[in-house]
Amino acid sequence: MSSMEDKIRPMAARKGDPVSEVALARKPWAKTLDRTQWRSLLAANLGWLFDGFETYALILTASLVLRTLEPGAPATQVSFLTGATIAVTLLGWGFGGIAGGVFADYFGRRKALLTSMVLYAAFTGLTAVSWSWTSFLVLRFITGFALGSEWGTGTSLVAETWPAHARAKAAGLMQCGLGLGFFVASACWYFIAPLGPSSWRYMFLIGVLPALFALWLRRKVPESESWTSAHRRRRELKQRDGELTAHEKSFTRLTLRQILVDPKLRRLTILGSLMSLVTTLGWWGISTWVPAYVASRAAGSGQSATAWASGAGMIYNAGAIAGYIAFGFIADRVGRKPAVLLYFAASLVLTPVLFLWTHSLGLIVVVLVVNGFFTLGQYTWMPVWLPEFYPTHLRATGAAFVFNAARFIAFLGPLTAGAIISKLGGYGVAATAVGSIYVLGLVVAPFCPETRGQKLPD
Repeated sequence: MSSMEDKIRPMAARKGDPVSEVALARKPWAKTLDRTQWRSLLAANLGWLFDGFETYALILTASLVLRTLEPGAPATQVSFLTGATIAVTLLGWGFGGIAGGVFADYFGRRKALLTSMVLYAAFTGLTAVSWSWTSFLVLRFITGFALGSEWGTGTSLVAETWPAHARAKAAGLMQCGLGLGFFVASACWYFIAPLGPSSWRYMFLIGVLPALFALWLRRKVPESESWTSAHRRRRELKQRDGELTAHEKSFTRLTLRQILVDPKLRRLTILGSLMSLVTTLGWWGISTWVPAYVASRAAGSGQSATAWASGAGMIYNAGAIAGYIAFGFIADRVGRKPAVLLYFAASLVLTPVLFLWTHSLGLIVVVLVVNGFFTLGQYTWMPVWLPEFYPTHLRATGAAFVFNAARFIAFLGPLTAGAIISKLGGYGVAATAVGSIYVLGLVVAPFCPETRGQKLPD
């Protein structure tokens, strides 16, 4: 094949040419891509990596923040207040994520991604100078709002620039940025934690770094051609005189309204939201307590609780990174639906295995890797499957709504688990109770359409 053909085929594939897609599928998938596609993936991955760092930094430091800003809080309330702090961040993330998806559908993927990076870098830095728990909560809400708008934008950008035969793989590589961010946060905390009561402030100052990458994003990552075409059509239809067809009206309505009014899209939105609730509530209600649980087991064995808490985060997220990437390859091989069902079923089983039946630190390490692979790695189903539910002019709104709306209920996960721990004094019962939510995922997933290998809806 000539070099000219190599250049033409990826362009045709991005436009949905089925002949080109078949030809590309016969080549090693990594050789079918151009620099623009890799840059789009890198931008989305970096944005999600910084989100992951920020999120896990909160999980690791929340207890220390409370002891510093609220020194008079009774020890029995620390778990509950920690859950409340994380819940506020989730609420901000939910509102910001939906708003960011709408913004991306009207103003572009690149502009939305750039705005998100700059805003959450600024407010993460401001979090470091919190002077009270109230100020910390307010800044966490605003930071969560900025964090939320990145995911739907990055997901849409990657889905629209990568060919169908490699789209799920790209989603897995993008989503692993969250696990990489968690891993980096755990590694940083390992060295920063011993610096004293103000160590948590240094962690949040590191979150300012994404602002530097915004400059690269602005210069090197182009706008999605699919979005540009859909945006042009939206403007033309709004200016047209005369009656519009039902499909044409979908371009002129508010995107958020359209995904809830159209019967087909409403059904997909409801199904997707239920599965998103399963993944989000399950993970936030379980993994929030992984560092504390492992620290308690280490303390009982006479070892450093702080070192083991940081180590547990890194071990758990090493498994998660593998799980993110593996999901994309599994979904491209056997389909979206079987991959989701596998991850939900494994998560249901592995939660009590970790928190109730594993007590040896050596065995905990092994189970943490496998648990992270499935409970956190399952998040990849959303960037893989959700963009294939919605047409281009509604894609960021639809994906962002499903991904983020669940947080309006999922924030109860940390609160519920925290309350159970405060009452019963143990992590096992709380995590297992919250983990039963995976049963709902096993019931809902079979009703979703299989979209493997299909062209993205126009």
